[in-house]
Amino acid sequence: MKKRVRYYAIRLLLLIICFSPTLSSAQGKLIDGTIVDKDGLPIAGVNVLVKGSQRSAQSDYTGKFSIEANLGETLVISFIGMVTQQIMVTQAASINIILKDNPNELQEVVLVGYGSQKKGDLTGAVSRANLEPFREAPNVSIAQTLQGTVAGLNVGQVNSAGQNPSISVRGQTSLGGNSNVLVIVDGVNFPGGINNINPDDVATIDVLKDASSAAVYGAQGANGVILITTKKGGKNKAPQISFSTSYTTQTPTSNIRPLGRQAYLDKVKNLYWDKAYLAPEYTQPDPTFNLADYLYTTEVDSNGNIIEGDYDWWANGTKTGDIKDYKVSIAGGGNKVNYLLSASYTDQAGYIVNDLFKRTTVRANVGVDVTDWWNVSMQSFATFSDYSGEEPTLANIIRMPSLFSPYDDEGNIVSNPTGNNTLGNPFKTFAIDDYDKSTYLFANFSSDIKIPFVKGLSYKINFGNNYTTTGHYNSNIYGAGETGSAYKNNSTRYDYTFDNIVTYKKTIADDHDLDVTLLYGVTHRESESTSATGTGFTNLNLSYNSLELAAIQKTTSDGWDEALNYQMGRVNYKFRNKYIVTGTIRRDGFSGFAENNKWGVFPSVSLGWVISEEGFFKNINAVNSLKLRGGYGTIGNLTTRYFSLSTMSLYDAYVFGDGGSTSLGQTLNSLQQPDLKWEKTGGINLGVDFSLFKNRITGSVEYYNTKTTDQLFPQPIPAISGVNSINVNLGNIRNKGLEFTLTSKNIDTKDFKWSTTVNYSHNSNKILSLNGLDEDGDGKEDDITASDLFIGHSIGSIYGYEVGDIYQIGDVIPTGYSLGNRRIIDQDGDGTITQADRKILGKTDPDFRAGLLNTFTYKDFSLNIFFNTVQGGKNSYLSANEPTYGGRRDENAQVFNFLNNTDFWSPINPDGVNPSYINAPAVSANKLYARNFVRLQDISFSYNLPKEILKNLGVSSLQLYLSGKNLATWTKWRGWDPETGNGLADNGRPVLKGYSLGLNVTF
Repeated sequence: MKKRVRYYAIRLLLLIICFSPTLSSAQGKLIDGTIVDKDGLPIAGVNVLVKGSQRSAQSDYTGKFSIEANLGETLVISFIGMVTQQIMVTQAASINIILKDNPNELQEVVLVGYGSQKKGDLTGAVSRANLEPFREAPNVSIAQTLQGTVAGLNVGQVNSAGQNPSISVRGQTSLGGNSNVLVIVDGVNFPGGINNINPDDVATIDVLKDASSAAVYGAQGANGVILITTKKGGKNKAPQISFSTSYTTQTPTSNIRPLGRQAYLDKVKNLYWDKAYLAPEYTQPDPTFNLADYLYTTEVDSNGNIIEGDYDWWANGTKTGDIKDYKVSIAGGGNKVNYLLSASYTDQAGYIVNDLFKRTTVRANVGVDVTDWWNVSMQSFATFSDYSGEEPTLANIIRMPSLFSPYDDEGNIVSNPTGNNTLGNPFKTFAIDDYDKSTYLFANFSSDIKIPFVKGLSYKINFGNNYTTTGHYNSNIYGAGETGSAYKNNSTRYDYTFDNIVTYKKTIADDHDLDVTLLYGVTHRESESTSATGTGFTNLNLSYNSLELAAIQKTTSDGWDEALNYQMGRVNYKFRNKYIVTGTIRRDGFSGFAENNKWGVFPSVSLGWVISEEGFFKNINAVNSLKLRGGYGTIGNLTTRYFSLSTMSLYDAYVFGDGGSTSLGQTLNSLQQPDLKWEKTGGINLGVDFSLFKNRITGSVEYYNTKTTDQLFPQPIPAISGVNSINVNLGNIRNKGLEFTLTSKNIDTKDFKWSTTVNYSHNSNKILSLNGLDEDGDGKEDDITASDLFIGHSIGSIYGYEVGDIYQIGDVIPTGYSLGNRRIIDQDGDGTITQADRKILGKTDPDFRAGLLNTFTYKDFSLNIFFNTVQGGKNSYLSANEPTYGGRRDENAQVFNFLNNTDFWSPINPDGVNPSYINAPAVSANKLYARNFVRLQDISFSYNLPKEILKNLGVSSLQLYLSGKNLATWTKWRGWDPETGNGLADNGRPVLKGYSLGLNVTF
């Protein structure tokens, strides 16, 4: 492994040396200019290109630029949202340019994988995220910026420091295969956590949602593709230094906490309602009832009195969280070189004590024009993450009664304050020494050659590298039954991607536009890890650095490598800017696939018709642009590297002699499957893009219908075979849905502007077949009930017993049930509750998601308000919502504390929604509740100091802002946040709302 790393390091060094340029100077005169908008304000970042050459520049923050050009040459001045201008170079050495607004977003350039296109030329479902309204939000990860903002892109909530949110595109497509979205950063596959990226470094994010657009990534694109481009410096731009800082406070979005002393005692009293209250109604208190007789033994002193403790475990195990953020960058460039250097530091302390995350990032993006036809560049960054710290177990904080204290009279930790063996002191983690750090290195080196003797032909090389090291060390004096435990885990991972991209662009007779892309690439990944553990220490004074002192020592190691080889061809053809065709074919080979099916081929084709360019449409003044799109494509899904092979595991097999040592044996877990096929997703996408009323209203509508075949799934087999499962191609799934995005400019004056963007997405999936039987058959024998998989129903189906209300005093209660039990619905009416009474009750998937963004600007003030909602309709977005403990009267329910929003039934609380009973029912089931919510997710208010004031201070721009996250949530859901779905479970944790104050300044 070390030899391989050295080999790759040498390759990297040689590439860097090869890419080191000897700068040459272009001939011509130096042209200076200033670019302003219609109000005379300077525009930074405008692209200035000498037509027919590779010479280019960008305007600086004062709107000024410089570029070398010959007399008679033409300058092309372009900027997103502005009308492109062409100006011929004359004898004048200086020019002034006024750019006019061009609100037609179809001119915007978006990434499409191994290239870019104007949005107006797209034929697939590609969406660009609107990042600007959320730049000031207190988000540690750039993924949080995407929550609810892009139709069809689903980003989950986070509730711990430095957490990576879940990400999916257009629903679940696989039963047992890979379910991760493919993330591409600066053209290179990015396998690391997305929170390794400094959000301030991100320039754009594009999402490839359908099979025809994601087909360029073949076997890796089945779950959608996210393309991230980082910021770069501008040519002929004076160095620009930017600094930003913010401070955020974070508290729970809901007031959930454990019961206090009196409420806890009342809980125990109500648990024994048949003792505390008089029969037969059990609503009048029994004067002879003594609560101390029913408390846990350690909750009563030697005199029979309830102990006096009133310790607030919750308050001492939690605190107000905060995020401290600092970012600095310098960007600029000359005639041949552009650069951006940045650094950031994020320090987040979560709501739970010791829930900590620290991140330091540094970035260097450099581009060099070696000649007019050769550009080399490097995009690189390093991230150093620190998760060190062991937080107390939140579940035990919730369960611990306030009668007990974590410390004795001398201040020492009491290991088990209650005496209940399942309820240890959660604050024992304060004595744990924990080191948990990782380093992530990313570097992409590219060489882009415009072939001088063939106009429009270029050859680009991308060599991307990802290297990760992780060290997690821990020592715990309370571990291994309080004999002490410690471990050291070290792992490394290295990936490289080497892409060769040939592009040919040609315009023929002004009517025909041809864009051809050819790709050959390889990806290689390798990893190794070593773990050493020790248990039974006489002392742990040297923490995890003294494993040799352990009575029992154990070491393990692991390593793997895998490779992917791929070829791709794509042709874009446009006729008279009206008719567009895109065809793609990609071939992938993956080392992890089955012996007889190493390769897969993934084709796609899509069409576009710009109706608004037709002659018969010219007189429709209300419609500025209208385009129809349609496409069909097939993409694949990678399996895990050993999915087609037999897998083994170790177990304690034999003991030789009385008191002898244990020998390990091996057992077979799964069978080999050499004919395992590729899982493929294919389907159609139909879209409409439009712009109305002088571009005051713009939007798009998408409909898709996809089918995933040959599902990868670990199918259980009878235990008598001696094997747990065999991995097979099990069946087919359909996903279909509707999405739309609409933006309106409600008010657009010089001083005041108001715009609104709404997005909506609906997705439904259905299992079409399992084991070869489709939904037209009866399907019963092929349903996989143990995994809740049913033909003709959603992957997220919930299968079980339907429940009714709680049995009350006076009800006729069937045998096997008692007061306080939930009623189980007898579906077949035979008078007995059996497994035949189970049914599909609904599904966990939502019915639709939507977002609403309003942006207001008045002179130098700006206000952004964003609402996010997830709704389930009648039988969707459901989840159980019961306490982890409670219900049956037993030791745990007696001693454990509960959350303050539990509502247990009792005769004095007949409307309680959580069952509570003396005798457990013959059959029990949870009630399902809707998780629907509307959330005020993001709000930011900013003020940009007037440039007249800043000019005297030598500052280009200065912005002050206030922002908030998750400030209000409207829901009927009880318990933890509805989006996380933990309900009243004591292993849940709160979602946090945050208030942030920040400053952005540019010099």
